[in-house]
Amino acid sequence: MQRKRYAPGRTGSTARTATVLTSVLGLSLGLGLTGCSAGPTTDDIAVDAKAGPVSPVAPPGRYRTLFEPCGSVPQAMLKELLPGAAALADAERGKAYRGVAAVTYDTDRRVGCTWKADSPEISHRLVLDIERVVSYDPAVSDDARAQEVYLRKQLAAGIPVPPTTAPTTPPAPTGTATDTGTADPKSTASTTGAAGTTAPPSKTTPPATGSTPGAPSTGAASGGPTPTSTSTGLEPRVLEGLGDIAYVDDALSAASANGHQRAVSVVFRTSNVIVTVSYRAQTTASAEAPDSKELQDKARNLARRLAERLEE
Repeated sequence: MQRKRYAPGRTGSTARTATVLTSVLGLSLGLGLTGCSAGPTTDDIAVDAKAGPVSPVAPPGRYRTLFEPCGSVPQAMLKELLPGAAALADAERGKAYRGVAAVTYDTDRRVGCTWKADSPEISHRLVLDIERVVSYDPAVSDDARAQEVYLRKQLAAGIPVPPTTAPTTPPAPTGTATDTGTADPKSTASTTGAAGTTAPPSKTTPPATGSTPGAPSTGAASGGPTPTSTSTGLEPRVLEGLGDIAYVDDALSAASANGHQRAVSVVFRTSNVIVTVSYRAQTTASAEAPDSKELQDKARNLARRLAERLEE
């Protein structure tokens, strides 16, 4: 039997051919797998036509925590607010100055403290309440929600809310203006009544002679209380320069067998925190009513101290 002649390089050529075929098959399989696992094209993505623009989220309030209330009032200030504590024994005086913390379930949302001191002539009670307002509506900021809470307190105290914006232009004159800016005297006289004179705009025009008794004056300003001759400037009112917005309330109870009681409250808002300082004094039956100015000054001084503490 004749053997086949050995041809050098034949075996290597066959191996190279097999390697090429394997590479081609592997590439084909890879392309097939890639095509199967590729993500959907932009034509396959369904767009929800009902989806509108994303609403912006209201910013959070400035404050996330609250300070400890009983230690927020310096002892020097407590001595002025609680004069009766000076006559107490050392242990009782120290207890009066320490105060009693209010029971709250979340000290990051609300805290408070109460101090009191009695003497034979007068007793004082100081209550501090601090509330951090949080809005759970993403469209309403914490500050806006705190402003709503504050305004409810102010309206409950019977203090009118001032307008947010004041008119920037004066009312138009009733007469026809000339080229020099002076109103026509004839037109002015016809609109000022029988007297023929124009009353100053900043004062109330008294009723004309012969008018009906008891009729309301047409010159009184609307939208606020009418000034009276008994005004002392200590009435419940809006305060300036304290927090973002503030007011003071002052109430004197009727005299009784227990004497007179006056309660002063100063409330202010700074961002999303509302602070209420309640200061009350009660005298015995033989003593006079507590002085309004003294109590208001002390309560306002403490409120300013707490506003500075919030800025620290």
